[in-house]
Amino acid sequence: DDQIERERSSQRLSGGCCALAAIYLMGKFYVANAGDSRAIIIRNGEIIPMSREFTPETERQRLQFLAFLRPELLGKEFTHLEFPRRIQPKELGRKMLYRDQNMNGWSYKKIEEDDLKFPLIYGEGKKARVMATIGVTRGLGDHDLKVFSSNIHIKPFLSCFPEVRVYDLTQYEHCPDDVLVLGTDGLWDVTNDKEVAGVVMEVLTSYEPNDPCRYTMVAQELVVRSRGVLKERGWRLANDKLGSGDDISVFVIPLGGPGNYT
Repeated sequence: DDQIERERSSQRLSGGCCALAAIYLMGKFYVANAGDSRAIIIRNGEIIPMSREFTPETERQRLQFLAFLRPELLGKEFTHLEFPRRIQPKELGRKMLYRDQNMNGWSYKKIEEDDLKFPLIYGEGKKARVMATIGVTRGLGDHDLKVFSSNIHIKPFLSCFPEVRVYDLTQYEHCPDDVLVLGTDGLWDVTNDKEVAGVVMEVLTSYEPNDPCRYTMVAQELVVRSRGVLKERGWRLANDKLGSGDDISVFVIPLGGPGNYT
């Protein structure tokens, strides 16, 4: 991240990206995630999460705590407190539910002038944003990102540090159908863990265990099913819901060696 900052002018790098990495070392898989990509292990049909997404919702307390410690980062436009909805000026003096950096649940407070400011975190699910600007809270780059039409920088709230999870391959007997799946948010936006596991098992069983193409075909099928089919109303999934409009990248990595099944 520091290197991107140093080279952003000479390399003309103005944006940012998420990162998901898997490293095999001395019998263990180390999976590092910074962003909203996801990794899961499918072992004997069981789903084992190997990462979690970092979004304004999942990192709410970290973001609010930083804003509480350094209120100057919010300019004069934002509040670090969260409310169930935007507050109207006519509601000054009334009581409303709120929560801060120390709270998992909600409590009541009397609405003051500062509470009318735009919340640091606004929206739910994929629509949640930090300062109404960005929906991912960890990654690389975005050093020059500012709130629209302002001089408020977003970068202080974005972390480049990944969360690392470790999986010990030596603790289990793995067959050729046990895999590690890495996917960008374009996959997980429309396909959940259970559906991914179903596609993995469906495609793998249609190929011989020693066929090296079987894992590539699983990845391809996951991309195709998540994108959907182009119709008059856009890309549609098999259930006629909207397909993923985001980039979809998928890796399927076998955990066990080739087998000899009949």
